[in-house]
Amino acid sequence: MRRIRVLSVHFEQVSASARRTGWGRTCRIATWGIPFLFIVWSSLVFGSDQVTRAIEAEEGILRHSQASQMKIDAMSDETMQLLQEYRELRREYDNLAVYNDNLEQMTLSQKAEQASLERQIEDILVTQREIVPLMLRMLDALEEFTVADLPFLNEERAARVEGLRALMRRADVDIPEKFRQIMQAYQVEADYGRTIEAYQGELRDGDGPDRSVEFLRIGRLVLAYQTLDRTESGFWEVGEQAWTVLENRHNQSLRQGLRIAARQAAPELIVVPVTVSEAPSVSPFPHPEALREDQP
Repeated sequence: MRRIRVLSVHFEQVSASARRTGWGRTCRIATWGIPFLFIVWSSLVFGSDQVTRAIEAEEGILRHSQASQMKIDAMSDETMQLLQEYRELRREYDNLAVYNDNLEQMTLSQKAEQASLERQIEDILVTQREIVPLMLRMLDALEEFTVADLPFLNEERAARVEGLRALMRRADVDIPEKFRQIMQAYQVEADYGRTIEAYQGELRDGDGPDRSVEFLRIGRLVLAYQTLDRTESGFWEVGEQAWTVLENRHNQSLRQGLRIAARQAAPELIVVPVTVSEAPSVSPFPHPEALREDQP
């Protein structure tokens, strides 16, 4: 369109020039110039249309390219986002795979532990069935031992055994506690064999009334007594299973032994009567053969 305007302006200038120079010359110029101008104008008009169409086509191509580029950018952004999500999902999958593998190993370990606990429970049930008869036999052996032993603290030791028998009949006490108390009673009896003790009690003699005396026990080796007025002393003779009165010359040594046992005097050597018996000893511990009698 710009070129058409230029051509029109040019034509007007040519017309004005013709008027200035005169009509004849103008006619001659018009005779050969008008066709030329028409040809030029036609070519410009047709060329302008082609240029316009070319420009419009180029603009269409540019718009299409821009739209395509925008689609490509959008697809690229979406692809990057999907790639990032894929990487995150892959990393999460790897973490879950490791976690699941660890859980599987823990599950296998727990199953093995469960099987072990079930075997232990079964063994405990079997042990409970076997330990109760064993504890009852231990109580019988302990009672027999206290009866056959030196006659010291008879009431206390008999009450201890009776208390253990009552404990075995109680349902609110578990087996480990029962066994612990039985073993504690055995420990007390074992301690009697390596301690020295002085205490006051009643002397029961079949030949006369009971008398209050002081007893001296040296382990399980010696059990002697002395009256409160210090005039009579005696000891338990294992072979005879009876009390034997000592000569008066032993009163001083027994008196000193009583003071040592009561921590009223420093330890020293004393002379006490000792008898050696060939009677079979009684052990509070059941014989191994007896323990195997009730085994299933």
